[in-house]
Amino acid sequence: MTKEQNTTTHIRAVGRRKTAVARVQLRNGEPGITINGKKMTEYFPITFWQEKVLAPLALTSKEGGVEISVKVVGGGTNAQAEAIRHGISRVLVKSDETLKPVLKAEGFLTRDSRTRERKKYGRHRARRGHQWRKR
Repeated sequence: MTKEQNTTTHIRAVGRRKTAVARVQLRNGEPGITINGKKMTEYFPITFWQEKVLAPLALTSKEGGVEISVKVVGGGTNAQAEAIRHGISRVLVKSDETLKPVLKAEGFLTRDSRTRERKKYGRHRARRGHQWRKR
């Protein structure tokens, strides 16, 4: 293939949430989202997660005309959906810089850095101490 034949643009970005990492790739092609080789509706069967993933596209009215491919690892289902949302937002800003204020106002470009606190020694969990017993 020559350079003239391969005119598809590949824009890549990474989205993160908790321990989930989503590598998002935007291409011009048939519209749709594939996550780890599956259609989005197969990977996220609940509409709440689907709406989370589609939120940046709906906000910027870019639902049709773009093909999005995602590889996501780690975390739970909700964290993966939010990581994908973060990655899609970042890829949209890379493709069109004028979308940045809209996505930033909605909070889609901010990485939610809240992660689980590690367990400490002498404790049951991160902060939960032993129960005091009188007798």
